[in-house]
Amino acid sequence: MNNNPKWSDTALSRESKIQDAIKCLDETGLKIVLVIDGSNKLIGTISDGDIRRGLLSGLQLDSGVHSIIHKNALVVHPELSRESVLQLMVVNKIQQIPVVDGDGNLVGLHLWDEVTVIEERKNLMIVMAGGFGKRLMPLTESCPKPMLPIAGKPMLEHIIERAKADGFVNFIISINYLGHIIKDYFGDGSRFGVQIGYLEEENPLGTAGALSLLGEEIDEPFLVTNGDVITDIGYGDVLNFHERHQADATMAVRLYELQNPYGVVRMEGTQIVGFEEKPVYRSHINAGVYVLTPRCLRFLTPNQYCDMPALFETIRERQKKVVAYPMFEPWLDVGRPNDLDLANAGLNKKSIHSE
Repeated sequence: MNNNPKWSDTALSRESKIQDAIKCLDETGLKIVLVIDGSNKLIGTISDGDIRRGLLSGLQLDSGVHSIIHKNALVVHPELSRESVLQLMVVNKIQQIPVVDGDGNLVGLHLWDEVTVIEERKNLMIVMAGGFGKRLMPLTESCPKPMLPIAGKPMLEHIIERAKADGFVNFIISINYLGHIIKDYFGDGSRFGVQIGYLEEENPLGTAGALSLLGEEIDEPFLVTNGDVITDIGYGDVLNFHERHQADATMAVRLYELQNPYGVVRMEGTQIVGFEEKPVYRSHINAGVYVLTPRCLRFLTPNQYCDMPALFETIRERQKKVVAYPMFEPWLDVGRPNDLDLANAGLNKKSIHSE
């Protein structure tokens, strides 16, 4: 048996024989055969059960595989998150899912053993936690906003735990207002199984300006998140998306819908040309999660205030590649007291619910 089988080793042409499928299953040990046509389009899959049923029905070892192919196999798109793939495997009680692009080409294979193992990422994750939280006063008079409790623990702890579940172990927290409370709670991170350092802002530097304080050499793309964003997003998926698109800067964006409570009258001059009853306006909003390549740091001035949209605009103006990561996971920007209530209600049910 091949000790290091690749997903491509499981691929057979539709002209193959049943004995070829048996040999493929034996050599790879992956318990699945992927049948493709001459253009690398996935036709279907074959398992040992399919082979067994075929032989019991009278087929021979030299019979073509076309008669035992499972043609309606569950497949997924390359950009489906690891968590979603895992959920599909659990619900459908399967351990392999082929990966097929928009044109039907076979491009990969998800395996249970790989999906369930989280590899540590060396990429840095920076959490912006220096804000005053003015809209949450008086709750933030003696407690920094990221330390406000949600379901029994600080929201910042939820963010770190979520990222750790995606393999992130190296964190830097940017602090300013009541920053000592954050440092006293998290320390060097060892209590949480991660490493944590700090950027201490003498004055508030915005959602990007604190990055100018990074003194260490960074040679890998790094992830940045606001310290008041509670979400089920796969941080690793955002990073993977950024790398696949060879981007300089990636911003997670979320679809936001706003319904006009009134019927809209469409006019040309004084003439009424139509009506629209309570239309819904849709736009994409900044979700407060980003990936940047180290070279983006040169667009920041040390100790100068800068918000992330301004940094992205500068990067774009310099003809660098700026992309959006469309997210659909539950998300909540905890900025007001009722947001805190929503976050508590959501996490107590083990999921976050957006407004």
